[in-house]
Parts: sequence; C-alpha cells; structure tokens
Amino acid sequence: MYRSHNCGELTASHINTEVTLSGWVQKSRDKGFIIWVDLRDRYGITQLVFDEERTSKELLARAQKLGREFVIQVTGKVVERDSKNPNMPTGAIEILVSELTILNQALLPPFTIEDKTDGGEDIRMKYRYLDIRRNPVKNNLIFRAKVTQEVRNYLSNDGFIEVETPYLIKSTPEGARDFVVPSRMNEGEFYALPQSPQTFKQLLMVGGMDKYFQIVKCFRDEDLRADRQP
Repeated sequence: MYRSHNCGELTASHINTEVTLSGWVQKSRDKGFIIWVDLRDRYGITQLVFDEERTSKELLARAQKLGREFVIQVTGKVVERDSKNPNMPTGAIEILVSELTILNQALLPPFTIEDKTDGGEDIRMKYRYLDIRRNPVKNNLIFRAKVTQEVRNYLSNDGFIEVETPYLIKSTPEGARDFVVPSRMNEGEFYALPQSPQTFKQLLMVGGMDKYFQIVKCFRDEDLRADRQP
C-alpha cells in the first residue's frame, strides 16, 4: 500500500492517527536539529517533520538528503502543528515521520514546480510532465473534466444518449481544405475528417435516436497558434 490517505485530506480530526503518504518533495527546510518537508500529490500538500528529539539520527540524516521532486513514501503519526497555516486545508497538522522510503530520486528540476514558476514556456513545454504537476495546469485539466462531466450529466438526465460518430471517413470535398490521413492498407488513398457531420445526425434521427449528443474534438488544417493544435 503506497498510501492510506492523500496529501490534501488530513485535518485535526486525524490527530494521533498512524498514516502512510506518498508523493513528491515540494521543498525542504533544514534547521539542523529539525527538518520540515512539504510533501505534494495531486490533491494537496502535507507537511512532514523530522526532529532530533523524536526522530532517530539515521532517519534525520536521510531526510537531510531529500531533494526537490524526490518521490517518497512516509509513515508516521498525525500531530498538531505549533504554527498553523489557515491557508492550507492541511495547515493544522503535520506528520511526525517514523519511516521513510525513497521511491525515486530526482535531479534538480529545470524550473520550480510552483504556481508562479521561473520557467519560460519553451522549457515548460519541453518538460511538460513536470509542468502538469503545477497547480495552474493541473487545475485546468480538472476543471475541464468537471465541465465535461456536468454536460454529460445534464443531458443524460434529460433523456439524451451519447453517441460517438466516426472521426475519419472517405473524403467528400465541399469547399474547405480536407484534413487527410494516409491509409496504410490502401496505398495512395486517404481518410479525411467529415465535412458533412450532419449526415451522421440524419442517420441517427432516422434510426430513432431523437435525442443524442456528442462531445467531439474539432480539427482544422490551419496554421498553428500558441493555444491551438491542428
């Protein structure tokens, strides 16, 4: 079991509970006799604490070697924080760590994994998997998923059914430039995006699907823009 809870759910009601958490090291603050580590996953951040009075020397020494974006697993007791952070859902507690497992070490990231990062767009796109860990990108993905789910729920509750029509068909030129994909099975032939998607709508209507919807991607063979794929 990699975790018993995520890094965004522990509150004062969990004090004195033994928990296991996994995630990335957001940052570490070493005062010599005490170390605080912010552990992050997609759900939030939980503060870990290692101190010389309650932590073994071996464990304290290992905690001192933790770097940004190390993937770790910890087990420990939920304790009340002396200095609470009202701006964090987990700001009233911290984890007094008794076990530490380094699942994967990491090189220093090319930019800071924070809301206001020091990385430009080019470097963030090159290391997109790191950029996705940042709240602005992560929250956009979550928001988009929630919006799509709400649309599905609303229409489904009103009797609509979701039908996925073909993305690629035989080319039927109608004025706009075809968005074509070569056929491996038929040399010299191409598939194309439908220019008359209403044909599928008419088929469904005649077939008795009087209430249907589709959440579909839109492709255009146009010049690339900063916020647009093909």
